[in-house]
Amino acid sequence: MTEKDPDTLSLDEIERIEKLTLRWIFQAVLDFGMEAHEVFLKSPDSVKDIAEDITRELLDRLSGFNVQQRIYGTVDYKKARYVILPDETVRQALFIDSKAEKENRTATIQMSQTSLWVKQQRAGSEIHEKGFLPEISAYSGKNYLTTTCLIHFLYSDNNQGIHHLREVTIAAIPNGKLQERYNPSADDGIWLAGRNAPTLGEDFRVRVSFSKLKDKATWRIQTLTYNQTKQELVGTWQS
Repeated sequence: MTEKDPDTLSLDEIERIEKLTLRWIFQAVLDFGMEAHEVFLKSPDSVKDIAEDITRELLDRLSGFNVQQRIYGTVDYKKARYVILPDETVRQALFIDSKAEKENRTATIQMSQTSLWVKQQRAGSEIHEKGFLPEISAYSGKNYLTTTCLIHFLYSDNNQGIHHLREVTIAAIPNGKLQERYNPSADDGIWLAGRNAPTLGEDFRVRVSFSKLKDKATWRIQTLTYNQTKQELVGTWQS
């Protein structure tokens, strides 16, 4: 089996690797099942910390083909991995961030969590901001395909402030090489304005719209639902 340089991958090959990666995350969440719901109910930690802990644990349980290489990034889970394909292997720098919110239409990401340009209209002006991640990451003289995904936990609180986990949405953010497919211009993209205040000197942030990304490629957004009555996590992969 040969190893392919990620920098020589076609756009369709990058899409397939990102789809395969999201499949792996989907299965990890599904296998973790109602444990996540239980942790949200009983943990005294903040919902942000709960989401981070669950993300790390569920992904570590379904381990992949890891490379003994430390990688760096501002996300909750990061791994150097091999993506095993039928005829070749590809090195991947995988970055996964978790969110816990009471709405599931968008998720805020920092510019350090994407390799895409953010092209959008904001307050009547056209914005072009480059994500800080490289499209191809390099560590110890080896190239790795940069892949970013999100695990978004939707929860609600009862009158006693107990957290009830309702849904989890997983999303694959396109690699920057796919710019023309997903965000070719300020009028055609996947972004909404982020919750930052430039007048206060806050760093530029952006929200990925789940509906806009799903309109581009259905498989990039997957949703699973926690059924507390039946005590099961249910979801069907959407292609």
